[in-house]
Amino acid sequence: MKNRILLLEDDVSLIDGLQYSLKKNGFDVDFVRSVQEAMTYLPEIEKYDMLILDVTLPDGTGFEICEKVRKNGSRIPIIFLTASDEEVSIIRGLDCGGDDYITKPFKLGELCSRIRALLRRAGLSNQGTGTVMECGDIKIDLLGSRVLLKGKTLELTAAEYRLICLLVKNANRIITRDIILDELWDSTGDYVDNNTLSVYVRRLREKVETDPSHPEHLLTVRGFGYQWKEVDE
Repeated sequence: MKNRILLLEDDVSLIDGLQYSLKKNGFDVDFVRSVQEAMTYLPEIEKYDMLILDVTLPDGTGFEICEKVRKNGSRIPIIFLTASDEEVSIIRGLDCGGDDYITKPFKLGELCSRIRALLRRAGLSNQGTGTVMECGDIKIDLLGSRVLLKGKTLELTAAEYRLICLLVKNANRIITRDIILDELWDSTGDYVDNNTLSVYVRRLREKVETDPSHPEHLLTVRGFGYQWKEVDE
């Protein structure tokens, strides 16, 4: 069965190329050209496997759709299309629940690779094992895709959840940035830069650390990568 994608984009010249490329790569795609039109699809959003949202639309932003989808409890993978690679745009997209972003202009082949990588990760994350990972004051319910810190559930994006699972699984070991990129994003690591990873780490620290400026759990090992330290309750 083909993966179904809902794409929000108002640039007619870009839509033609996207439609051809995505269908050629085996995806079924429905297009909407405004935030208002996209809103009408939300009641049936679960029939799609992914959302691709342009950030800037005539009647609003793709962030609005993402926030609405996440508020309704859906974990559907979401990619943002943005004309800006400024960190503030990246942070806004990740904060509202986006899983990835790609900056215009982009190569259609790159977008398709990002889509396939994100769909693979989403498929893996849905295969619950019924197990629980525990590391000091952190408990991860792999079946329910929940993370608890001292018994309190953390509100994490899909990307933050994948990151903390990788780190906790390798607790007390140094994980290089390259390994993290390879594990969490495309297997080559070519499509996500270090700046994006730094944003993910900073946002995760704000949720798990009492004082993010002096972290106890998620440590930076300069010149190497990151290390998750076990902290007792």
